[in-house]
Amino acid sequence: MKEPFVIIEDQYMLIDSWRKQNLQLVAGFTTKNGGVSSGDYQTLNTGFHVGDKLEDVQKNRRTLAEKLFFPLNEWIGAEQTHETQIQQVTSLDGGKGAVDYISAFKATDGFYTKDQNTFLTLCYADCVPLYFLAPAHGMIGVAHAGWKGSVNGIARKMVEAWRSEGIKATEIFAVIGPSICSKCYVVDDKVIDLVQNMLEDNDEKPYNLISEGQFQLDLKQLNALILQKSGIPKSQIDVTSYCTSCNHDLFFSHRRDNGKTGRLMSFIGWKEDLG
Repeated sequence: MKEPFVIIEDQYMLIDSWRKQNLQLVAGFTTKNGGVSSGDYQTLNTGFHVGDKLEDVQKNRRTLAEKLFFPLNEWIGAEQTHETQIQQVTSLDGGKGAVDYISAFKATDGFYTKDQNTFLTLCYADCVPLYFLAPAHGMIGVAHAGWKGSVNGIARKMVEAWRSEGIKATEIFAVIGPSICSKCYVVDDKVIDLVQNMLEDNDEKPYNLISEGQFQLDLKQLNALILQKSGIPKSQIDVTSYCTSCNHDLFFSHRRDNGKTGRLMSFIGWKEDLG
């Protein structure tokens, strides 16, 4: 499978096929490079909640805003809680969570919109960024899927939310972004029990037993299987090969960095049609 992401500048990569199909759509993921943060957060930390200096995070976000041509008053951010709350937003929500944590949407791990000039953002440090696009309807979305969000079906809930908007699962395209790989992510049997409950009808399993009660879990594959079960054709789901833990030079990693690290950002937005 072809790698869906292409590095554009030090600070970010974009979903290449979506970029080529529609120049108005900007969707991608940040790296940890090209910012002003220092210490554990060097250099392009985008998370307000990790202990970094507020002014440094704001500077980092302004840098991205300039490079991506989305001013901060069009950004929308969330106070993420590893749950499955998904919020439909509009351009009227622009600026919420853009320059501070207080104004962000509370207890939210997914966004979707049809509005132009509305930039959906979420933060990560090993969890899975899920991107959604329904070209025929102009709908875009993004979700944050850690193991809790994954086994509780945030991917499926986005598909269900769009179905309520008249969008069929077969009309949705999805991309699974940079996150921790199975070699770097070992979990216990309690987590695997929840995974099995989610995929009880599936022959394909996204984990391997490595020792008694210890498993390597592929969160990207897990979410791909959930998306397929939700009705999105396998041919319309692209999965990155990037691992946030393996790729030291590109990404922060909560596991690799022992919990003291910065945050990466997924983003997706429609630019205004000037034609």
